[in-house]
Amino acid sequence: MITHVERRSRRGAPRSRPLLWLVGLALAAVLFGAGVAVGEALHDNPTPGITHTSVRTIHP
Repeated sequence: MITHVERRSRRGAPRSRPLLWLVGLALAAVLFGAGVAVGEALHDNPTPGITHTSVRTIHP
């Protein structure tokens, strides 16, 4: 039979929970920043590739 002390030691120290929250928050901030960067890049150049510009002179 598992005692109360043994069950508690398997879960991990209560001190690690704030650390996990901070790591999760930092990961969320990095993913949000990457999403904003990709969105801005797509907004600046929605169709990637080479743009060809031609200039013609029309004579009457």
